[in-house]
Amino acid sequence: MKHHPVILVAIALALTCADARAQAKAVSLAYQVTHADQASPSVSPDGNKIVYAVAIAGKEQLFTMKLDGSESVQITHDPSNHDNPAWSPDGRKIVYASDKNGGEAIYIMDASGGGEVRLTDEQHQYIHPNWSSDGTQLIYCSTDDLHPPQKNPSEIYSINLKTREVRTLITGGINTYPSWSPDGKKIVFRKMIGDLNSEVFVANSDGTDQRNLSNNPAFDGWPAWSPDGTQIAFASNRDSNYKIFLMNADGSNVRVLAETEGRATEPRWSPDGKTVYFTNCYSVAWGTDCEVFAAGANTSQP
Repeated sequence: MKHHPVILVAIALALTCADARAQAKAVSLAYQVTHADQASPSVSPDGNKIVYAVAIAGKEQLFTMKLDGSESVQITHDPSNHDNPAWSPDGRKIVYASDKNGGEAIYIMDASGGGEVRLTDEQHQYIHPNWSSDGTQLIYCSTDDLHPPQKNPSEIYSINLKTREVRTLITGGINTYPSWSPDGKKIVFRKMIGDLNSEVFVANSDGTDQRNLSNNPAFDGWPAWSPDGTQIAFASNRDSNYKIFLMNADGSNVRVLAETEGRATEPRWSPDGKTVYFTNCYSVAWGTDCEVFAAGANTSQP
């Protein structure tokens, strides 16, 4: 039997459409298996590298890396957590918190790894270390997470790296994430006001004259001075999800640094004050990824 050409074309089109419909229905649902957890960036004084934490086998290890993403090097290897790293002003040392002896303590190590020295006592737990601009002192706080999710009172301290003298600077309530201003005359830190409100406070370097800079019912925290001391970067959920904000050192002119999705926290400035690096965590395929982000502080362009 001979078929008319028009009939043959119609049959071919019908078979093609049927095949397309069969392909349109997926066999399964793809989901993400691996997840990244990279956080807590700190830029080297020469502006060429960052040190940051990476979760490996459930423990946070410290890495250094060039800012273009090359030459990533792991500098801690023991089976403990290493968190909140910060580069020394001369670029030779890195300070961090670790739980390698049970409770968290403050340690210093060589920037290339090794030469580790424990600085704080074994009776308490300490976190969030930062350097003075001249590199002679550290500022840090006692942990506020002894019984999470409940918060406990925490204090801010300084230690003289030469004499090992420890001074208590801020007491009363929950006080964390401290850092000195570049001229060493002020301290900026996070203070909890009630269960759901956190504010950015500033005080004199000896802890006197505490003042609320952020004054917002949202959760503000993670403050960091700009290198010239004129601005403070901080994180807040006042714009629904957590984003990085900038404000003048007196608390005025608050503005969003960059529009981001997820939970952006832990801002740190580049030495030239042009860029802010921070941690951004977001939900992906039934899990959470955390990555290091960067945004220009003085321009809308990256």
